[in-house]
Amino acid sequence: MTAYKDPTFQRRAGQAAQARKAALEQLQSRPPRDEAIIAQRIEVERRRDADRDDRSAAKRASEEAATASRTAAKPAVPEGTTDADRKAARDARYAARKGRK
Repeated sequence: MTAYKDPTFQRRAGQAAQARKAALEQLQSRPPRDEAIIAQRIEVERRRDADRDDRSAAKRASEEAATASRTAAKPAVPEGTTDADRKAARDARYAARKGRK
C-alpha cells in the first residue's frame, strides 16, 4: 500500500492555475447579451413596478376613505361635557346593546 503524499506547492499552484483557466474559458464561452431581450425585460419590470405603484396608491386611497368614514361616523363630543356625562352616555350605549341581545 502506498503512503499518502502531500502535493507540493508547485502542484497545488498548477491546479489552481488550471482551475482559473477553466473558469475563464467557461465565462468567455457564454453567448453575448442580446440587447433586444434586455430592453424587453427592463420594460416588463417597469410595467410591473408601475402596476404595483398603482395598486398601492389605490389601497392607500381606500384606507384613507375608510378612516375618513370612521371618523365621520363617530359622534362628536361637545366641548362642555364632563366625565360624568360621558360615563352616562357610555352606560346608555351598553344598556341599549344589552337590550338588543
